[in-house]
Amino acid sequence: MEVKQAEFVMSNSDPSRCPKPDRPEYAFIGRSNVGKSSLINMLTIKHKLAKTSQTPGKTQLINHFLINNDWYLVDLPGYGFAKAPQREREKWERMIDSYLKNRSNLICTFVLVDSRIDPQRIDLEFMEKMGERGLPFAIIFTKTEKSNTNAVQQAVKRYEQTMRKTWAELPPMFLSSAVSGRGREEILGYIDQLNKEFQEQVNPKK
Repeated sequence: MEVKQAEFVMSNSDPSRCPKPDRPEYAFIGRSNVGKSSLINMLTIKHKLAKTSQTPGKTQLINHFLINNDWYLVDLPGYGFAKAPQREREKWERMIDSYLKNRSNLICTFVLVDSRIDPQRIDLEFMEKMGERGLPFAIIFTKTEKSNTNAVQQAVKRYEQTMRKTWAELPPMFLSSAVSGRGREEILGYIDQLNKEFQEQVNPKK
């Protein structure tokens, strides 16, 4: 897939006010400071599309971007270590929860995890909740440029071993680097594949 157009559409805190669900949609989420904004900018080749920050918790709203006038990329607030009052964090959690449960055109949620650290309970619990609800998701390992090839492979293996304890089938997994562009072709290719499947369902061949 070639990204020819990527533009900001809207930000809001109310899932019911998101754009009309007439296009396939893909959400990106992960622990605070996992490199989500940098990954989004790498995928779209727009370095300032999503705001990056050294301060965890920068994204606090549901942010919609229209790609190629064909599908939505959604930047969701991170979870975990945001420096915000407990009340604010709970409000974000309710907002995210409502969005994930009720967004009818949400095709897949990409859960970002740091490739340099062991599987974290907060990530695993989030994915367990997605599985319990039957919500499709994929895992993107970020910041792979900071480790050698063997370390990255071991990180993926640890995740697979941990998840196989409770999962009968593992979700798709991608390796990425916002610095080198690693994973861009594979992730966009997966989205392109899902877009085609969505269109076939909307407009089935007679």
